[in-house]
Amino acid sequence: MRILRNTLLLSVLLVALSGCTGTSQQDGANAEQLNDGNPAPSFNLVDLEGNQQNLADYAGQKVYVKFWASWCSICLSGMEELNTLAGEDTDFKVLTIVSPDSNAEKSSESFAKWFKGFPDAENITVLLDEGGTFFDEYGVIGYPTSVYIGSDGTLVKSQTGHFSNEEIKASFESIQ
Repeated sequence: MRILRNTLLLSVLLVALSGCTGTSQQDGANAEQLNDGNPAPSFNLVDLEGNQQNLADYAGQKVYVKFWASWCSICLSGMEELNTLAGEDTDFKVLTIVSPDSNAEKSSESFAKWFKGFPDAENITVLLDEGGTFFDEYGVIGYPTSVYIGSDGTLVKSQTGHFSNEEIKASFESIQ
């Protein structure tokens, strides 16, 4: 009876954690959504320094946006790699978005305090999506989610799961 109960509890826990997925490009084909040439939803969000940032600020540039959460272990395990990517000289801008007070994320104040102590994140731009408005508009279904925006502002594709810097760069090679 005890084994059955523990198995059931483990199953429930795995289902609860499934929103923070670990798919890769090889096994994550179902996690990729291609866009029909529609523009990416515009955003006007505040970064951790209190500066307003709008998608229009990056007009003419390709943009990589990573939606993530402080409680997502897969997201956290990829932060050092993301920091490296954000510090490289690439033909795209790297932004990240978290949704304070939404989807079990900390409040803005708690998140900012927590992130300031995060190691190896000096190159990462974090935008705060209060209440998760853009989480919904971008169709995010789990963490982490990668969004690829073309230089013309088109939302090219989004993918759920962790992707290496090489995979991200390869995706941008075919994006104008």
